Amino acid sequence: MPAELSMDEFVDACNRPLRPSLRVNTLKISVADFVALAATYQWELMPIPWCAEGFWIHRQDDDETRLGNALAHLAGLFYIQEASSMLPVTALFAHQTHPQLVMDVAAAPGSKTTQIAALMNNQGGILANEYSASRVKVLHANINRCGVANTALTHFDGRVFGAALPETFDAILLDAPCSGEGVVRKDPDAMSHWSEASIIGIAATQRELINSAFHALKTGGVMVYSTCTLNAKENQQICQWLLSEYPGAVEVESLEGLFEGAQSALTAEGYLHVFPQVYDSEGFFVARLRKTAPAERLPAPGYKVGKFPFSPMSRKESADVIVAAKASGITWQEKNMTLWQRDKELWLFPAIMEPLFGKVRFSRIGIKLAERFSKGFRWQHEAIVALAATTDSNHFTLDDELAQAWFRGVDIYPPQMPETDECTVVWQRQPLGLAKRIGSRIKNSLPRELVRDGAIRPQNQSIDSSPHG
Repeated sequence: MPAELSMDEFVDACNRPLRPSLRVNTLKISVADFVALAATYQWELMPIPWCAEGFWIHRQDDDETRLGNALAHLAGLFYIQEASSMLPVTALFAHQTHPQLVMDVAAAPGSKTTQIAALMNNQGGILANEYSASRVKVLHANINRCGVANTALTHFDGRVFGAALPETFDAILLDAPCSGEGVVRKDPDAMSHWSEASIIGIAATQRELINSAFHALKTGGVMVYSTCTLNAKENQQICQWLLSEYPGAVEVESLEGLFEGAQSALTAEGYLHVFPQVYDSEGFFVARLRKTAPAERLPAPGYKVGKFPFSPMSRKESADVIVAAKASGITWQEKNMTLWQRDKELWLFPAIMEPLFGKVRFSRIGIKLAERFSKGFRWQHEAIVALAATTDSNHFTLDDELAQAWFRGVDIYPPQMPETDECTVVWQRQPLGLAKRIGSRIKNSLPRELVRDGAIRPQNQSIDSSPHG
């Protein structure tokens, strides 16, 4: 710990509960509109200095309702994310950096991937990788909820990408697996398996991951290396290893001016080493590195990718689909997304990803747009959430009570029925999904994995925090 920091203050900070925080999802709502909406719910928002979309949130009263059950969260208007975990993506986009192709090496559960997508405004492409198979599903669910369209998901050990995709990405975020010393405020058991021996093993993995990421980065590109731990072996020494391994090919870009107050966590090298007492947050480490020269390529990977199961749609077929989609209020920027098909499935892929096809195996790419059937197209839920126009003639607005019923997966019985047999149900001008009018009810089509069986409360009910990703 730096000499100017107090161990007593560190211990006191670790014993205090974390302040709940969230990040506004600007793919769905502007910061100004969200602040106005929050005021009507009597939410007190305090800006987080290093993230223009981030806020600490405070409520005057308390009950057991979780912030994750708020309608605004279910509708994708915000992401529950710990304040200091917003730092790595802010650092990645510092100094007017506008990457077109980004890799998030350890992406689940999706807090940083969705933050990247929002800063890219769903343009370009993000390869979001997750090594844990069980966490890929969570990653996909959060990407869908937030209306992210420009990602491709992979399920690999992050050490493969340097060999499989050399000199490929404009920017890479390596939020590395670590010993988790900085998260004890959220998880008192975080260090129950801590040992010096385990740190040595983790650091060895981190060196292999940062080496792989360095090779996958384009010359001139930027990599942010971050952890939620505090010891130098997993932080400064990992970065120093890379600098020593590739002298003249990588340099540190100081984060001194990243935000007002950054000096309080700045190291002599230009990294941010955030101890919990500095900003009353979780502990975090963030380094911004630039690749200044190419390195000798790694040996080619030994695995086989297999045949790519999709084929591009012809120009005429694509035109027909685009016309049909627009008639249902679904639009996209055609220069950024291309139509592909597999059997009866129609998919929208980020165009920038196409050179990567055949080089790695993808778990999921882009958005499943529709399925063909005898009478036309059956538009998919994720396409509605991400691409449906916010003002469209076939929208049917739900109040809080009906929106709660929608997220519980039950059919709804509004006082007045929609004028069309099929409509897009919306809440706060946000599309929640497709629905059909059947008699006096609207049939719920929310996918089963998105149904909330627990209590869903209107926004003016009390809330508490939920762990960040």
